[in-house]
Amino acid sequence: MAENYTDPSGNTAQFRAFVDAPEPAAAAAPPSRLPLIAGLAVAAVVVVALVAWLALG
Repeated sequence: MAENYTDPSGNTAQFRAFVDAPEPAAAAAPPSRLPLIAGLAVAAVVVVALVAWLALG
């Protein structure tokens, strides 16, 4: 270890600044997957209706 190493925990002012520092903002919530699921459900209904129409027509 270097001879001129200073322990940051030895400085009371720096330690207090670290403790009193605000926590970083939480990450933004992920976008809702509801529109994707609804779109897939509508597409599935359309495909099933198309297949039924072709099979019965």
